[in-house]
Amino acid sequence: MKIELLIFLLAGGGLVAGFAVGYLLRRQIEKTRVSSARRDAEQIIEEGRKEAEAIRKEAVLQAKDTVLQAKAEWEKEARELRRELQGQERRLQQREENLDRKMAQLDARGEELEARDRELQKARQQLEAMHKELEEKLEEQARLLEQVSGMSAEEAKQELMRNMESEARHDAAKRIKQIEDEARETADKKAKEILALAIQRYAGDFVAEKTVSVVPLPSDEMKGRIIGREGRNIRAIEAATGIDLIIDDTPEAVIISGFNPVRREVARLSLEKLIQDGRIHPARIEEVVKKAEEEVDQAIREAGEQATFDVGVHGIHPEIVKLLGRLKYRTSYGQNVLQHSVEVAFLCGIMAAELGLNVKQAKRAGLLHDIGKAVDHEIEGSHAVIGADLARKYGESPKIVHALAAHHEDEKPATPLAVLVQAADALSGARPGARREMLETYVKRLEDLERIGTSFPGCSSCYAIQAGREIRVMVASDEVSDAQSVVLAKEIAKKIEDEMTYPGQIKVNVIRETRAVEYAK
Repeated sequence: MKIELLIFLLAGGGLVAGFAVGYLLRRQIEKTRVSSARRDAEQIIEEGRKEAEAIRKEAVLQAKDTVLQAKAEWEKEARELRRELQGQERRLQQREENLDRKMAQLDARGEELEARDRELQKARQQLEAMHKELEEKLEEQARLLEQVSGMSAEEAKQELMRNMESEARHDAAKRIKQIEDEARETADKKAKEILALAIQRYAGDFVAEKTVSVVPLPSDEMKGRIIGREGRNIRAIEAATGIDLIIDDTPEAVIISGFNPVRREVARLSLEKLIQDGRIHPARIEEVVKKAEEEVDQAIREAGEQATFDVGVHGIHPEIVKLLGRLKYRTSYGQNVLQHSVEVAFLCGIMAAELGLNVKQAKRAGLLHDIGKAVDHEIEGSHAVIGADLARKYGESPKIVHALAAHHEDEKPATPLAVLVQAADALSGARPGARREMLETYVKRLEDLERIGTSFPGCSSCYAIQAGREIRVMVASDEVSDAQSVVLAKEIAKKIEDEMTYPGQIKVNVIRETRAVEYAK
């Protein structure tokens, strides 16, 4: 028991000692931990202090940088503002200088106007004095005239009125007699025309064929478009071509009437192009007419070249070839002049071969003998003399020139070639069916009308329409005023009455047109 108790005590004392040792160890460990924690805390505090100091320094540096950047931007804005203010100051100074110059100019202009005003006042006073002096002289002259004539002004006026009344009565009597004579002449001529028409029905068809062309239309609706609003399109076509358009009840057709076949062909081509294109207005009409004229000119050149090729004549000047081509649209007593010239060339060649003369030279003279007719409506003189002058101008030989001048006895024939051309020309014109007198007389009358219309100053062009019952005279607006155009119409009508013989009456229509043209760019 004692041993067990001793063992128990020993065991209990060991346990207590163990507890004590353990307690001491824990205390020591805790102290060590507290000391370590304190050192860690002090280190953390020190690091935090250092970090805070670094942050504070960095913040101070950033603030300084921000202040410097703001200062630099402000200085930059201040410099730009100063430059802008300086620029505005310079501009204001320039404006002030310009205003000063303008004020000086205005002052000088004002002084100049004042000087001119003084001059005008002085001139007005002089004119008034001259006017007063003129009135005094006129009164003095009237008194002298009254003394010389033995009549007062009122008596002279009455005498003048009596003379004018007598002259008017005389003119009225002459006009009545003229109307009676015209009525008898017209009745006699109409009877002859009826007899001629009954005897020879072909003459009417021939004239219609040579003076009228018919243009087919796709529909009758196209007639309204050709006429245009208030007739402006048809007036533009007639003014540009000089041809009369007849739009009647003929279904799907427009009739082109005119004695000049070149103009009629231009009008026909232009109208066909306008109908095909569909755009019909005055500006387009002028453009299409111009293109049609170019096409007709090309056809004229080709016709002249074809004639020279058919006859076998080469080396002819291009201008003469062009004149030959124009003869395609010229008639003489109803006979086509180009066909007549080719026919004369062949007849000359045949007769020259029979006589042993130069065949090529004879053909050349025969082909060129009527080239004067291409321009005889533009140049005064007979077509034979005009043709000879043209042949001489473009380098033809003297024999050819003489043959052309002598084929209508304007010169006496001095060579066999001239006699050959005379004979061939007579043969071609005298063969049955070659010529019609009525058409040539009709065309000549219309050509004379146009010649008279363009013979006055300021008249740019003249067109005879309505079968010669009306002429339209285009005048330059910068040369002829509205009042002058009325006087011009009377003068043209008076000249027609004095120089021409014609049935019925002829309407003279003077047209003055002003155009303003500008381009939008």
